[in-house]
Amino acid sequence: MALANAYRSGAASWTDEERERYANDPDVLLSVEDNANQSKGDKGPEAWKPPNEAVWCDYAERWISIKARYDLSINAEEKEALEDMLGTCA
Repeated sequence: MALANAYRSGAASWTDEERERYANDPDVLLSVEDNANQSKGDKGPEAWKPPNEAVWCDYAERWISIKARYDLSINAEEKEALEDMLGTCA
């Protein structure tokens, strides 16, 4: 999850140290191919989903875990997209 997305979800009130901790959290950092990273930008799951549906479940679970750990909000569109992605879980 991009810091800009976190910022819109509640990180705007964080201290510089909290933002730095978030930005360097290995659970937040996710290596992806350059073209996927460029298309994703700072979009949430309501605006971008991984092109490979096989990873939607893991992506949604990871997104929710990060939002919960850092006490970040989830808007209605984001919640709906996450629920759809969780529907792919086995």
